[in-house]
Amino acid sequence: MENRQDIREFLASRRAKITPEQAKLPAYGGNRRVAGLRREEVAMLAGVSVDYYTKLERGTFGTVSEGVLNAIARALQLDEAEHEHLLRLAGARATVRPAPRRAARQNVRQAVQRVVDGLSDAPAFVRNTRRDLLASNALGRALYSELYADAEAGSPVNTARFLFLNPRARAFFLDWAKAAADMVANLRIEVGRDPHDSQLQELIGDLLARRYEFRSLWAAHDVRYHDTGFKAVHHPVVGDLYLTFEAMELPADPGQSLIVYGTEPGSPSEERLRLLASWAATAGEPVRAGTPDPIA
Repeated sequence: MENRQDIREFLASRRAKITPEQAKLPAYGGNRRVAGLRREEVAMLAGVSVDYYTKLERGTFGTVSEGVLNAIARALQLDEAEHEHLLRLAGARATVRPAPRRAARQNVRQAVQRVVDGLSDAPAFVRNTRRDLLASNALGRALYSELYADAEAGSPVNTARFLFLNPRARAFFLDWAKAAADMVANLRIEVGRDPHDSQLQELIGDLLARRYEFRSLWAAHDVRYHDTGFKAVHHPVVGDLYLTFEAMELPADPGQSLIVYGTEPGSPSEERLRLLASWAATAGEPVRAGTPDPIA
């Protein structure tokens, strides 16, 4: 089983995070040899035998029902992202499997690019599961000018590579540690959804080999959705920007999502975003990465 190690490490890491008190279990004895819950405690909470749960955690099980996986998710108090990740990891052996993804598109349709360009007052991007920026509007390129500064002609900007491999990233992201943890947790979700994406595996392998921070975060097995939230950056021209973002999957374009940033009305960030738009209009735009698909 190819993902046996991932299942083992993910379940063990989630079990280590739940204390007996959180699980409403009596903590017998002063010296517990394991962090968090014991396997037998998880088995009891999930309503399965200790032997069966041990096989699940070792990845040596045969078939497993979605009901059992749901019970384990409840016992480990998994959130929605962690629950989905568990179902995906066990999907190869589960009796109820998540639907497979269609092949991901590598280019952005002209119709989608027109939508992105039409969002003139908000930074907007189209990205894929590997965090390549396949398309952006003028304000988006201005916001991420630090990322586009080193972009090679014809190659998309990759936010994960910039975050971990470019020394300017630590000045650009106001909370680099949080941005790094979120990125790795997002990539964990994507690997669980499509473990056979060779380009995604290549990206992760490269980052694991080159950055110890990435290795440490990857080993934590945390998973997180990237559908809404906040982003804090320091732009070299207009200063600090505190932004909200919404990420929307494009159903007609598997593996692609539209990301739109905004600011709180009346905030200093709103004024700075207006200044950024003026700067972009007068200073010119960084080179756009990627070429739109001619299909409308």
